[in-house]
Amino acid sequence: MPLIIVALGVGVLLLLITKFELDTFISLIITAFLVALALGMPLEDIVGSIESGMGGTLGSIALIFGFGAILGRLVADAGGAQRIAVTLINKFGEKHIQWAVVIASFIIGIALFFEVGLVLLIPIIFQIAKQLKVSPLYLGIPMATALSVTHGFLPPHPGPTVIAQQYEANIGMVLIYGIIISIPAVIIAGPLFTKVIQKLSPDSFNKVGSIDSIGNTKTFKLEETPSFGISVLTSLLPVILMAIATIADLIQDLGNVGDNVVFAIIHLIGEPTTALLLSVLLAIYTMGIKRNIPMKQVMSSAEESIRSIGMMLLIIGGGGVLKQVLIDGGVGDSVAALFENTTMSPLVLAWLIAAILRIALGSATVAALTTAGLVIPLMQGSGVDPALMVLATGAGSLIASHVNDAGFWMFKEFFGLNLKETFSTWTVLESIISVVGLLGVLVLNLFV
Repeated sequence: MPLIIVALGVGVLLLLITKFELDTFISLIITAFLVALALGMPLEDIVGSIESGMGGTLGSIALIFGFGAILGRLVADAGGAQRIAVTLINKFGEKHIQWAVVIASFIIGIALFFEVGLVLLIPIIFQIAKQLKVSPLYLGIPMATALSVTHGFLPPHPGPTVIAQQYEANIGMVLIYGIIISIPAVIIAGPLFTKVIQKLSPDSFNKVGSIDSIGNTKTFKLEETPSFGISVLTSLLPVILMAIATIADLIQDLGNVGDNVVFAIIHLIGEPTTALLLSVLLAIYTMGIKRNIPMKQVMSSAEESIRSIGMMLLIIGGGGVLKQVLIDGGVGDSVAALFENTTMSPLVLAWLIAAILRIALGSATVAALTTAGLVIPLMQGSGVDPALMVLATGAGSLIASHVNDAGFWMFKEFFGLNLKETFSTWTVLESIISVVGLLGVLVLNLFV
């Protein structure tokens, strides 16, 4: 019965968002209330569970998202992202242009949220396509793939960061495993898939596309932008600091080294919040003070970035509320009981549940959070690495983006595709990333 209630709850959520056009956050909270009542939770406990879900989810990640948004905006507004893209493209040359786009998008994608990275890179992609006389889609697929992979697998992006917190996973290990899995995912769903789909759907590559919807984007003369090295360092500093802390952990474990002041400092600096704060401070200097940009202007960029993530934070909190209601209402225990004697790996199950919810709900982050509420009980005693559970859930939450996902429509409109062409390009590349991600997780699970 609890699982039927969850299914009905997902149906109500879809109805509220699509039919009644209610805001996603409001729809999530209404659904959480209804599901809590249907599960028979004591009336006096429902509000407490909802508040606990909101506070528990946002309590540890609001700072990370805030600093992440500021870092990305400072790098973008100073022209650092443009410098990274143009430098790599010039370096690789026309023959290897797709690989230049992949690497540039991957670096920029770590620092910027998916939608921001897309809007920032699209004008550059169109400009290069025009110069080289190639289809914008020929470069757009590798770009979108790299941005999607970083969004789904790598902290400090919303999905992997929030799920890591829910599964109590080491975020540094999520990052390291995520990078390992990201490499084949980007190669297969990016340049290799482009070659295949170019033959299967040639008409898609004849479309001109349009970027009118994003208005006048800020472009710089290359000499006005920060240097390539400092732009890359500023963008990747959070990743570098978190990776160093994880390597320090491994050294301690393998060498049986006890805690001391040095390791304590490394661990403090490698915490996501600290790493992002230090990166923001570096960005204020490299992207602002060093280039004689007034502090008022730098802080204006920072404030604007926070405004843009306000609703996203509420939606993530709403997803956390629904997750907490599912846990407190005993749905997770019902799922655990259902699969008690199954031979299916918790990794595959997490991927499968996230995939079903993604197809139903559209939002990768909400699908991932709801999955956490269902599979956390399955992890107990399974011995599975929580970091791999994060990536399996993240991979499932990327599959089969379609008409209920904003990314689907953005890709369609930018590249001037019809619905069939969008399904055969965008939806398929997202599904390839999802499946390759799961296979990568299963292979890593054999060695950890």
